[in-house]
Amino acid sequence: MLSAKHIELVKSTIPLLESAGTDITEYFYQRMFEHNPELKHIFNMSNQRSGGQPAALFSAIAAYAKNIENLAALSGAVERIAHKHTSLNIQAEHYPIVGHHLLATLRELAPEAFTAEVEEAWAAAYGLLAGIFINREDELYQKNANQVGGWLGARQFKVIEKRQESSLVTSFVFAPIDGEPVVDYQAGQYLGIKVELANLEYREMRQYSLSDKSNGKTYRISVKREASRTAGDEPGTVSNYLHDQVNIGDVLDVFPPAGDFHYVERNEPVVLISAGVGVTPMQSMLEMLASKALDKPVFYLHACENLAQHSFNERVQALTNELKLTHHTWYRELDGNEQEALNSQGQSNNGSVNSHMGFMNLVPLKAELPLDKGDFYLCGPVAFMSFVKQQLIELGAEDTRIHYEVFGPHSEL
Repeated sequence: MLSAKHIELVKSTIPLLESAGTDITEYFYQRMFEHNPELKHIFNMSNQRSGGQPAALFSAIAAYAKNIENLAALSGAVERIAHKHTSLNIQAEHYPIVGHHLLATLRELAPEAFTAEVEEAWAAAYGLLAGIFINREDELYQKNANQVGGWLGARQFKVIEKRQESSLVTSFVFAPIDGEPVVDYQAGQYLGIKVELANLEYREMRQYSLSDKSNGKTYRISVKREASRTAGDEPGTVSNYLHDQVNIGDVLDVFPPAGDFHYVERNEPVVLISAGVGVTPMQSMLEMLASKALDKPVFYLHACENLAQHSFNERVQALTNELKLTHHTWYRELDGNEQEALNSQGQSNNGSVNSHMGFMNLVPLKAELPLDKGDFYLCGPVAFMSFVKQQLIELGAEDTRIHYEVFGPHSEL
């Protein structure tokens, strides 16, 4: 446990942390990768270049310092990060390396303020936090390994199906090459995948949301092709590799399902809201709900650029016969052919397709949405989710019933 003096000294550094901002974490990552380049095999270097990971780490460090007397306030963040760490196969031996470079960063950037006494307090604080993560991650590893179909570390899976879902999204179905069962997962969770590309020095680790219901035999992910700026640059290297070079019969290393964002049964109406490739965890939830024949109302609200980029469109329409499902789609733009196709689609479904143009506007749906008791699940770009969450709150939904997933480093809405 931390002493009162430790807590006092850590909290005294909060103004210093806030004034330095992400300069601290950018320096930290640069230092760590210079001295321990092997960690580039684990960290997503795209998130390093974008600045997303340094910003997320800074937020986490600042939140820890501010809540060091009330660690229960950080339980949600701990759970989210611990799940992400297990998808990257983070182990206990990695924590001393990170701690060493974090303390060295603070000492080198602020030598006058970061005295030996302050360093000792931060070392104790880091040790406490590292122990929390190590214990929780070990629990997750062991829980997974002890379940039917579970495993530790990487397991080899073969691609048994590859299917284009829209102009930018392709689905991949994986089956384990050992022929044994695979552990079940909760709708909304993701898989960790490891790939080694010939043009990159370090292997790449990525997480992709599972896009189908759990079946104990296979996994399906659906990947958006991201645009690369230059050859070998991020973002897009891994997604383009999967789209262009991974085919049926190829084998990949896969880590067990993880993620703290998932459907929770509350016997209440469900509202699934997504934009772009954020549709993937929502599709998993929808397939799961259909398999259980949920008798509560389900709302499926999606926004995308155009009809060509609308993934799972036909499948969602088919599921309207299996659920009490109402679905709405917002398109940013449609050409003449797409508009004609959409009109024909509506006629073939007796006018049940509710399509709109422009940004998602929930105000006209106020009377039909279960604002007082429904659970709302959001996934998509951060700006989109912030926009939708604000609408939901203004319409009367409770903040505690709004759940969301950020692809990449976490960001608060």
